Amino acid sequence: MTGSDGPHREPGSDVRAAGSASERAREEEEWAVEQALALVGGSSGPGRSDRSGGSGERPSRSRDPRAPWDSRDSRDEDLNARRSNDSHTGPGSAPHADRSSGSDPCDGRDSDLRDGRAAPAPGREQPSHPDRAFPGDPGKTPPPSWDRARAVAARAGRGGAPATIRLPLDRALGHVLAEALGALTDLPSFDTSAMDGWAVAGPGPWAFEAGAGLLAGRGPAAALPDGTAVRIATGARVPPETTAVIRSEHAHVDEARGLLHARRSVVTGQDIRPRGQECRSGEQLVPAGTVVTPAVLGLAAAAGYDALPVVPRPRVDILVLGDELLNAGLPHDGLIRDALGPMLGPWLRALGAEVSGPRRLGDDAGALRDALTSSDADLIVTTGGTAAGPVDHVHPVLDALGTELLVDGVAVRPGHPMLLARLSPDGPYLVGLPGNPLAAVSGLLTLAEPLLAGIAGRPAQDPYRALVHAEVHGHPHDTRLVPVVHRPGRAGGRDHVAPLRYNGPAMLRGIAAADGLAVVPPGGVRSGTEVEILDLPWAPATPWTEGCFT
Repeated sequence: MTGSDGPHREPGSDVRAAGSASERAREEEEWAVEQALALVGGSSGPGRSDRSGGSGERPSRSRDPRAPWDSRDSRDEDLNARRSNDSHTGPGSAPHADRSSGSDPCDGRDSDLRDGRAAPAPGREQPSHPDRAFPGDPGKTPPPSWDRARAVAARAGRGGAPATIRLPLDRALGHVLAEALGALTDLPSFDTSAMDGWAVAGPGPWAFEAGAGLLAGRGPAAALPDGTAVRIATGARVPPETTAVIRSEHAHVDEARGLLHARRSVVTGQDIRPRGQECRSGEQLVPAGTVVTPAVLGLAAAAGYDALPVVPRPRVDILVLGDELLNAGLPHDGLIRDALGPMLGPWLRALGAEVSGPRRLGDDAGALRDALTSSDADLIVTTGGTAAGPVDHVHPVLDALGTELLVDGVAVRPGHPMLLARLSPDGPYLVGLPGNPLAAVSGLLTLAEPLLAGIAGRPAQDPYRALVHAEVHGHPHDTRLVPVVHRPGRAGGRDHVAPLRYNGPAMLRGIAAADGLAVVPPGGVRSGTEVEILDLPWAPATPWTEGCFT
């Protein structure tokens, strides 16, 4: 029965309404947790039921309207990344896409886009969950931090005593000295003239005799009598008892009287390089672990070396995985160009490695196993296939070979599903890189660079911090690597770095213009603060203008 004041309410309707609201609140809370887990590559965990009635729908959540420093660019890149990730189910979606249905968009995958879900707002803390899962093994614990993963890689590279070989100077460039370089003789090995001019003894004016004088490369001359002078060339041995050398432009020659006058005061020892001025015999010139540069080669030659004791360059094999890759031409018919094959070899050579040409294996587990077991390299680098998709064969093949996983996933974006393994106690190491190009660069700098430095005996890259003139948003839980360029300070201001656009995991446009990568901690950094910088091997020593890339 209905009265004039409104519809009749059944008994208990208020209780049911309250219960429904409570149920919706629980659904909202659980959906927030699932969003966080999806963002970091996790899952809802065993036993968690879908309380939406099986429709796949979730309570709607609006994106945080607060915009970080690059809010426009971030939204554009997020949209581009989502579009790219949405197409990853096809074979030609993005360069070296990790073909896993349960992966993360920061690594070029699509876990937080399942069922059309919106990504959580940047910088907002997300709840953790004990069932958080990672590529290769849904039940394993969270991956190591970025710092710890790099430390593990560096320690692995230093695990054995480096070998020593002797190479002639013309072949030693780029190698690392296995031993300290000691002086084999005094430098210079005799007193020598630093200028063309006159060697004089005692106070002036000085009598001289006409003639060619003393030239470089000649034997010792007789002692110079007091009050006399003799012409001398740069590099010539200074006669005993010489007081100083007067530069030609500072001397006045009176040919008629046979006298030499100084145009300015003469200081004892001027323009003479005394024996041992640069070093004494046995003194250390360069420590072990120094990279042999052209200048080191020159110093070694001056010190009397014909060959140098160096550490052999680490040998690296590159295995490119993926059936969707083209070696040449334009992308077509769902196929894409291989971006990593042309990039990795030169990059690894810049890190001091001897690199074989890339081998393209496609998505073939048997071919991957044969390539791993037949390699005689110190390090094998694979591209793609490190997640848990149907054609991601790296983990299963490594498991079948009984390898030791030293790092299996890293809390870094991009590049989260990277890994480091040792195939056998005496066998090569393997660095598995994600398939997306910038994610692969992240893996190179996180795992391959410190590992190769350890194998080659190179000193670790000294970390340094630089001022950042922008607010850089970070991942809620993981380190983020962002391409940056160095900028000179203006009007007395400090030099700083500026973050670059096009920093999505599948993009190379940003890193191609970069001087280095900023190591952004979880939560991001504010403008005007300092951030750790990883330099690229070829980074210029001075800032440069990057044109349209910022």
